[in-house]
Amino acid sequence: MDLVMGAMGNIAPKLLQLLRDEYKLQKGLKEKVQSVSDELVHVNALLRKVAAVPWDQLDEQVKIWADELREKSYEMEDILDTFLVRVEGPVPSDKKDGKLKRKLKKKMDSLFSKAKARHDIAGAIEDIMKQLKEVDERRARYKLDDVVAKAAATSRIDPRLVAMNNEVNKLIGIDKSSGELSRMLSPVGNDSNGKIKIVSVVGVGGLGKTTLAQAVYDKLNPNFGCRAFVPVGRDRDVKTVLRNILIDLDNKYMDVKYNILDERQLIKQLKDFLRSNRYFIVIDDVWSTETWNIIRTAFVENDSGSRVIVTTRKREVASMAEEVYYLQPLSDDDSKMLLYTRLYGGEDKCPLNHPAEASEKILKKCGGVPLAVITMASMLVGKSTEDWYDMCKSFYGGNEGQQIHHTEWILSLSYYDLPLYLRPCLLYLSVYPEDYLIGKDPLIWKWIAEGFVETKTGTNLFQRGEEYFNQLINSSLIQAVESLDGVIDSCRVHDMVLDLIRDLSKKVNFVTISNGDGEGTLQRNKQVRRLAHHNRPMLQTHEDDDMGMAKVRSLVVLGCEIDSWLLHPSFKLLRVLAIEGCGRASTEDWQGLRHLGNLLHLRYLGLRDTRIFELPEEIGKLKFLQILDLERSGVQQLPSGVCQLTQLLNLRGDDLTKAPDGLLKKVTSLEELRLNIDNLDDESKRQFMKDLGNLSQVRVLSIYGELRAGGMALQSELVQSLDNLHKLQHLQLVDYNFGLGDNTCKWVEWEDTVVLPRGLQLLDLRAVPFRRLPSCISPAHLQNLCMLRLRVEAIDEAGLRALGGLPELRELVLLARRSSIASTATVASINISGEGFFQKLRMIQLCGGCMIQLVRNKEEEEDSKAGVVSVSFWNGNGAAPFGSRTKQQEDDCSTSVEAVPPPVMPNLEMLRFEVPVRALYKDGNGGCDNLGLEFLPSLAHVHVIVNCMGATADDVKKAEADLIKAARLHPNKFIPDIIRDKEYRMIAQSIDKGDEEDGTELTSLLEDVRTSLHC
Repeated sequence: MDLVMGAMGNIAPKLLQLLRDEYKLQKGLKEKVQSVSDELVHVNALLRKVAAVPWDQLDEQVKIWADELREKSYEMEDILDTFLVRVEGPVPSDKKDGKLKRKLKKKMDSLFSKAKARHDIAGAIEDIMKQLKEVDERRARYKLDDVVAKAAATSRIDPRLVAMNNEVNKLIGIDKSSGELSRMLSPVGNDSNGKIKIVSVVGVGGLGKTTLAQAVYDKLNPNFGCRAFVPVGRDRDVKTVLRNILIDLDNKYMDVKYNILDERQLIKQLKDFLRSNRYFIVIDDVWSTETWNIIRTAFVENDSGSRVIVTTRKREVASMAEEVYYLQPLSDDDSKMLLYTRLYGGEDKCPLNHPAEASEKILKKCGGVPLAVITMASMLVGKSTEDWYDMCKSFYGGNEGQQIHHTEWILSLSYYDLPLYLRPCLLYLSVYPEDYLIGKDPLIWKWIAEGFVETKTGTNLFQRGEEYFNQLINSSLIQAVESLDGVIDSCRVHDMVLDLIRDLSKKVNFVTISNGDGEGTLQRNKQVRRLAHHNRPMLQTHEDDDMGMAKVRSLVVLGCEIDSWLLHPSFKLLRVLAIEGCGRASTEDWQGLRHLGNLLHLRYLGLRDTRIFELPEEIGKLKFLQILDLERSGVQQLPSGVCQLTQLLNLRGDDLTKAPDGLLKKVTSLEELRLNIDNLDDESKRQFMKDLGNLSQVRVLSIYGELRAGGMALQSELVQSLDNLHKLQHLQLVDYNFGLGDNTCKWVEWEDTVVLPRGLQLLDLRAVPFRRLPSCISPAHLQNLCMLRLRVEAIDEAGLRALGGLPELRELVLLARRSSIASTATVASINISGEGFFQKLRMIQLCGGCMIQLVRNKEEEEDSKAGVVSVSFWNGNGAAPFGSRTKQQEDDCSTSVEAVPPPVMPNLEMLRFEVPVRALYKDGNGGCDNLGLEFLPSLAHVHVIVNCMGATADDVKKAEADLIKAARLHPNKFIPDIIRDKEYRMIAQSIDKGDEEDGTELTSLLEDVRTSLHC
């Protein structure tokens, strides 16, 4: 499918579907269906040739023919889908009749309705044949023999791409500009008095303004108490920007109560927060002076040396800052290094047969714009020397003196270099606003619902969609975004690429944008196929009423106010309905979906991040619905009608969204399921666990609720079901009500008998209390596991070795179960050497009073071997003293005179743990001054909960001072995030004069350390 092809690729499979016996078509009609299907093969072959040529290079007559055929393809698909809905869809019944009468009437109505539908499809097929005949007659008038289609290679995602692009963008040519911008932000002369300083970065699109600002932000942010990096873009509502700044500064502003604040109130909140803090804020990609004027008013002067960077393409915006940094294009040498690094991994790895002359011309065309160089490199990977020179000719049209606008042309070449099936997937991204963070999974499911993803033997639709996503990343046309655990879970579209695909979409009526400010792409003289509303108030009556909504296939509403909006009843052919990130002032159930039951063609219903609270019972009529996404929608109970949605592939609720009883009796095709089962009684829960075993295609399974109440019978059913789920990749069993002290139920079967699927990538078993690490969690069995969350009583040495050996583990969360048994073994030390442990771990969180310590053992002999590091997890409840070692352990330790980087957690960036102050200081188990954080070379963020219960105020202060000292001594000089817990349970103590002096000195030290970190 492509700009030219429209829905043509979907028609042939649906025609073949009609030939199945279940539709009972007459013999003559079957022959006509087959004839139409055969004709479509020839039409599609011609369309592929046309699609291979850039739209602007096509003959005008060909464009007219392609436009007409594309619109006809949508109409043909609508005809076929309407027939399928009438045959397979629901039949209305009169609720006033008795039950038996209703049942009989419903059956009779169904028979008559389906018979009429079969009669009507005969006329529809005749109409399709007539239209195809007209197409065939017209194509004879056009000469298309010289149109040649390009072959396109498919690929898996390049595993080096994200890391390489990050390294390239941050290092090549950026050192000089980063240093210059940093110096502009430094206090000099009159600036040393602590006044706020605002510096703008200005340059053309694709030059790397955001990358430069991010590099300086990462470099300087440890010197500031609070920080924020917020994109703006052309279409971003100022309220959204202000709210995002607050959220970046403090997560408490994510609370829904802040969504209803207006601009004035948000600015006041921001001023109040910043008034007592030294802040560093980057406002990225500002397009108008009006927007910047509003944002600028929130930055208060508090004489603390705060800094602000604003990036923009507009010089009038840049000139409003105190100082302006004009970002220059890459030098010739840096451009060459960037190209060679992207192609070969470095200039020194360039092969001898590299076409130097062609690359020089290509780099000249790129003009030092990093985005153009990277995009061009992605196109040239694996291409022959002849292809390089052909690319040069396409730049100059055979005349080296005649240049065209380089970056836009390069991007359009990259688009036409994509396989035909990828192009509509890229164009669909134009439904999103600028700088929007696009979730990978919701995007792929929308592609599937639109029919963009082609089936492939041995691969389900979602996996095929992931291949599409990876190919777009490899093309550099979308930018991958990683989660904390290093998994690519979302993407962004560079604004220059967005400009390109919006322009292409507008030309062929692919997507219509409405911003509510007159800057959208509404074209009333054209039939709207896909409509997107961005950041605007949605009224009950607006331009939707007179825009011809009857043929809309996709409606995407993002960041809008929807309280008074009602879904228009004319959207009868809608396949995708996404209402995401929309605001509501009211806390009552939303009535905007009252016509939902009429959308019989609907495949995708997404309501994430929009508080609607309740779904109508009529959702059960949507027999073709494949995706129901209710994440963070506030829906706490699914209506029973959901049990009728037998084609559902993805049912994603909130962690509080309750499952209807009997859901999995009919809904058995699920690939993703996320629900809460607390509303079910014990027998229904047991049946639910048993029915899980029927979901043979499920990849993602998240069950929330209390699983212990069902006892061993429920656990046994769950264990047996899991044994059938061979395609499972994500498994979550979470009980938020599980108290850390709860010790009433053991899951012995898990520890001894469960075999988990080898393809698991995420495993979250916080609902399951383990006495020790289960044997099923091992490096030999779970080679692909990236994220692990466990509730475990003790980790012994064997368990810690197993965790450390998981080759792909990036995130680890351990919830220690506090035990009253003093003899519980909670110390586990590993002498790390050679092979290394936790090699890819990026984040670790230890809960329930559990801490981590790394110790390099002391030197014993001058000729000793390489240094050895011991890593310990310690609970602090009746265990051995923190960091203590037995005589045998000390005898076994060897060290090195040289400082050798330890092969343990080399990539750990974030560490979260709790400090039980009393257990450490009062009970004589050590302190926070020997954590060994210096052995974690990548550490950048430390979050510590200081448990004050039973501890003295002095001990609490000492623990905090030790933590801040450790951060100051670390090479990365981060600021630890320290939060006191149970401060009201601290022990009051009387202190003599000497103790008071010690306490005063300790407080002074704590303040000095904090002050030095902020300088």
